[in-house]
Amino acid sequence: MTYSELIVDLRGRPIETLNDFWDAVAEPCGLPEWFGRNLDAWSDTIETRGISEVIDSHDILIVHVDQRGLFGGDRREANVLVGIFDGEQNRLVVHGLV
Repeated sequence: MTYSELIVDLRGRPIETLNDFWDAVAEPCGLPEWFGRNLDAWSDTIETRGISEVIDSHDILIVHVDQRGLFGGDRREANVLVGIFDGEQNRLVVHGLV
């Protein structure tokens, strides 16, 4: 069985805050205008589905980010965001900087 993957590559894009993250994923993930731009809304979008037709049309969501800014240290909101990804159907890959 082959799975369709939605790959959102945000490497090289500065992401300092959750708002930067929402701005970065809005278009490639097809988030609607009314998307809540908060962690609960993101959890519903990637776990429950039914919010984004783009995400819903793929079996797996993979988001690539750099290990800097929001993802560069031990920031609570980043840790909560990372925890929303289940590592199977929804994956967040944090790349170390070279």
